[in-house]
Amino acid sequence: MKRLFAFAPGLFLAAMTAVPATADESLSYSISDNVYIEPVSMLGDAPTPGQKDDSCDCGGKGGKGGKGGCSCYLFGPDEPFAAYSGDNALGISVGGWTQFGYHSANSYADLFNQNAGALHLHQQWFYAERVADGSCGWDWGFRADLMYGIDANNTQAFGNNPGRWDYLNGFDYGSYGWAIPQLYAEVANGDLSVKLGHFYTLIGYEVVTAPDNFFYSHAFTMNNSEPFTHTGAIATYNYSDNLTLYGGWTLGWDTGFDQFGGGSSWLGGFGYSVTDDISLTYMSTYGDFGWLGNGRNDSYSHSVVVDFTLTDNLNYVFQSDMIDADIYDTVGINQYLFYTLTDCTALGARVEWWHNDGVSTNAATFGVNYRPHANFIVRPEVKHEWIPGANLAQTIFGADMILTY
Repeated sequence: MKRLFAFAPGLFLAAMTAVPATADESLSYSISDNVYIEPVSMLGDAPTPGQKDDSCDCGGKGGKGGKGGCSCYLFGPDEPFAAYSGDNALGISVGGWTQFGYHSANSYADLFNQNAGALHLHQQWFYAERVADGSCGWDWGFRADLMYGIDANNTQAFGNNPGRWDYLNGFDYGSYGWAIPQLYAEVANGDLSVKLGHFYTLIGYEVVTAPDNFFYSHAFTMNNSEPFTHTGAIATYNYSDNLTLYGGWTLGWDTGFDQFGGGSSWLGGFGYSVTDDISLTYMSTYGDFGWLGNGRNDSYSHSVVVDFTLTDNLNYVFQSDMIDADIYDTVGINQYLFYTLTDCTALGARVEWWHNDGVSTNAATFGVNYRPHANFIVRPEVKHEWIPGANLAQTIFGADMILTY
């Protein structure tokens, strides 16, 4: 169950909510390859198995969207293998990944990085999908995800009434559990597509799905200022080459085919390519969030993400999240800097500030992504957290490894 962190001067409290407090936590993949800013690992497209390798540049020219295969891999083929790539009559793909991780201490406000001091299976993930391609007229698609691991508590529909869908219905086994984070159908025609069902939120930059983030740990805003999943409908319209519009209705925050109280809210926004090197994404939710906001129908949240391609190798991202939901008001700023050394190695830094109830929580994270194989990545990092108002500070060492297929 997701936790909200409440603060008082000189005191830090990690309190469970009385009701249940993440890729598409944000989408686990890009909603629109034209505009939407996708938090990828900076090492090309290798996290997506089955993609063809059209070029190889181990000198660092691959960048955020570079190709995955190259001779700098220590072992294995240049191209990633796939469980079932979608090269079939129905166009259905089947795949997944396995993520193991270790961190030395429990984070103050990163709810994924708890249960410190041991190696854990964070995500054993399976998915099946068919992408709706409307370029030649009406087409259909779907996506189904199933996950087991220690991340299940943050991936289930904890905005449901207990016992509904995958929340508190016997799927949990100690710190581990099962989750069904996505199950939706999709229709598309031309530049318009619509998803119906249970899907990841559009809000934010970081996502639940491990291969689609640079860092092993997560930003405080993602954990505490963003929904993870919704149930409802979301439409995507590619208005032009530079502008993509999103709009839909959901049963509030973090629901799975259920409605908590009067949960009913708007979800949508836009993505705009300002230039070839600058992209802006604004996403918002408004209405009754369900479990959050004490039933008010005027709760509001937004996320603003600006992505700057500074050079072929250097990328800067600015993100700000804000919530106004009755007594729960938060604001946060995250800044990311990524440097691609080669298609197999990248460096990253994240500096964040999250403010709630008069107290600021801060962190600076520095990490490396190293891919010795097209389907395998290792992500060591060091994260320093500090809360001046509570006189708290700690340094956390962490690392994980992800095998995709």
